[in-house]
Amino acid sequence: MKIICLQENLKNNLNIVQNIIGKNLTLPILNNLLLESDNGRLRISSTNLEIGINTWTSGKIEREGAITCPAKILFNFVNNLPNKKIELEAKNNILTVKCENYKASIKGLSADDFPIIPKIKNDPIFEINNLCLKEALMKVSGCAAVSESRPEISGVFFSLNKEGLKLAATDSFRLAEKTEKMEKIKQDHSMILPQRTAQELIRILGEKEGVMKVILGSNQVLFESGEIQIISRLIDGQYPDYRQIVPQNFITQTLLNKEEFLNAVRIAGFFSSKVNNVKFSIQAGKMEILSQDPDLGENKTQIQAEVKGKEMEIEFNYRYLLDGLNNISAKQIFMGFSSESTAAVIKSAENDDYLYVVMPIKIS
Repeated sequence: MKIICLQENLKNNLNIVQNIIGKNLTLPILNNLLLESDNGRLRISSTNLEIGINTWTSGKIEREGAITCPAKILFNFVNNLPNKKIELEAKNNILTVKCENYKASIKGLSADDFPIIPKIKNDPIFEINNLCLKEALMKVSGCAAVSESRPEISGVFFSLNKEGLKLAATDSFRLAEKTEKMEKIKQDHSMILPQRTAQELIRILGEKEGVMKVILGSNQVLFESGEIQIISRLIDGQYPDYRQIVPQNFITQTLLNKEEFLNAVRIAGFFSSKVNNVKFSIQAGKMEILSQDPDLGENKTQIQAEVKGKEMEIEFNYRYLLDGLNNISAKQIFMGFSSESTAAVIKSAENDDYLYVVMPIKIS
């Protein structure tokens, strides 16, 4: 194999594929990238057996071929080369990389031993703007359960129907749901995407303009945008009917200035105890936010609020509140409470495209 391409293009694509690679002692080839000529371009692939990534780099193919080589050393070397033409040549499982006065020989492994990354050739189930997908994933993926004791909630749930696309995630303490309006949906679909894949999509999309095609296979999904493909396994199981736990009726409703409330919660967090608890006292026309720690002291902040319904006191993990509030861009937020011991709903007072549900800390 012999290929000539630009350093900047190669560096960008190596950055996309190398992130999923860890240190695998049992299967050393998983530490490598596959470099292969493919229809006049250089295809670079990586996999950890759960996620596979393909990218294509334009260049001049002087000789067809393929090789695998360690991801980290290739990425680090190319990343520090000048933005000039790079020559890649593979012979006898050695990859030689040349750029102006720089030259390196990197020991590789046979491309024949590299795991096969599945190909999904079905039609897309939907297409979505890259930045819309990134924003939706950012707003929900952090709520997925970290523990895999309940694997069905350790990922992001995608639900597609005539109303649009809903993304949801929960760890049973809080839940986030983001809705994207879509047209021309021919068939209902659902899937559970692993959180790691969601995080990779967020990273890879960055500020990348364009459209993402989502193609569903047998227990796998392909995300394809331009010269990038991300193929991931899906999580088996039935996602819980989370809508059943979203309160519909409220005994207390509040409207709050988002920035004022966010700042009050943030300050209260400085004085909270080891369980991160902050107390909220809701009264006519105001909300008091209180926190205290025996070793630090105490804090009390009062903010204006439009309140409908009964007065109440309730405690929350302030970190969970901050996670939800930071994902709402509106100036005013709505908080609805069914009781002191059941989940509260937080959303924009202006639209319903993002919903955050959080369980209180039970007051002893």
